[in-house]
Amino acid sequence: MEAILAFEDGRVWRGRGFGARAEVVGEVVFNTSMAGYQEILTDPSYRGQIVTMTYPLIGNYGVNPADSESHWVFPEGLIVRELSHAVSNWRATESLDAYLRRHKRPGISEIDTRSLVRHIRERGSMRGCLSTEQTDEQAIIEKARQAPNIVGLDLASAVTCREPYVWADDQSSAYGSPRLRQQNANRLSAAAPSAIANAQPRFHVVAFDFGLKHNSLRSLAALGCQVTVVPAHTSATEVIGLKPDGVWLSNGPGDPEPLTDMVANIRKLMRRYPIFGICLGHQLMGLALGGRTYKLPFGHHGGNHPVKNLTTGRVEITAQNHGFAVDADSLPGDCEVTHINLNDDTVEGLRHRSLPIFSVQYHPEAAPGPHDATYLFDRFIEMMEQNRKAG
Repeated sequence: MEAILAFEDGRVWRGRGFGARAEVVGEVVFNTSMAGYQEILTDPSYRGQIVTMTYPLIGNYGVNPADSESHWVFPEGLIVRELSHAVSNWRATESLDAYLRRHKRPGISEIDTRSLVRHIRERGSMRGCLSTEQTDEQAIIEKARQAPNIVGLDLASAVTCREPYVWADDQSSAYGSPRLRQQNANRLSAAAPSAIANAQPRFHVVAFDFGLKHNSLRSLAALGCQVTVVPAHTSATEVIGLKPDGVWLSNGPGDPEPLTDMVANIRKLMRRYPIFGICLGHQLMGLALGGRTYKLPFGHHGGNHPVKNLTTGRVEITAQNHGFAVDADSLPGDCEVTHINLNDDTVEGLRHRSLPIFSVQYHPEAAPGPHDATYLFDRFIEMMEQNRKAG
């Protein structure tokens, strides 16, 4: 199956198609992770984007039900240098090719992903069109130019849950295995010795679903939290009615600035509860505190981004997926930048100097890894404990 990828600036790559026979548009980004393609494909933060994997061989360990981070494939399409047709892993239940066909997503392989990534790094992220249906270059270029611009686009509303629900591991096939549940609980309990894995919930956390990944909920549950997940547009009054001990703001896709009602709700909750935000939740926190956000040239996408903790001086290797950042100079004086990206000095974490609220730009739930940032969940637990004692 022949495939074609075209950028809005007229650059074209031809290759071999796999997955579904389809035609899609979106912002083309690149991800530097060496593994974890299934977790990437099931991350709602990639809604509206076509993902390029920079590692040259993708698909060699197949796909399995235990590694999905949500119920669907959210990137519009996938770009790889070489697709492995041989699947070699005892956990695999199907190939990547079959998985994408089943989820109606196209892929393209046998193209020079190094030239593609260099083009994005030099010109910035841009809109593209990936087609396994037709090969007329000019037609594909025009469709790329007509694609929606991700700046100003509210994508969180498209991926959030429709109704509130209480999280339980058995709600997702990703976490149906008792062995996998116990492994995660043991890891998190080792990071926080006071936590008792699978104990009765000590805290009630309301989690805003802006496009969350299941392992974030699982990480909170393993540390003794009952987690009630609510849709992105849930009002502050409704959250207060649930009587939480803390509020968690999830990752998600798109531009944070159009999400004005979500920012207003966070602002109303900030003086009532401990709040922990990640990724899009971090950007919304920055806006609620009075700051601004801006579009990065080509974003941060991958599992190997170095971040410096300015409090401890420790460098963490982090998993990231975002195209926007908080402007440090726009934050008020009662906010402190706690983490910075060592590649470009962008804000990677912040906290309020007097209120129990903090956020980070990266993924501490480590799905896929690394695990350097799991301590952030422990900090959230400690904040809820202190807030409960303070009464």
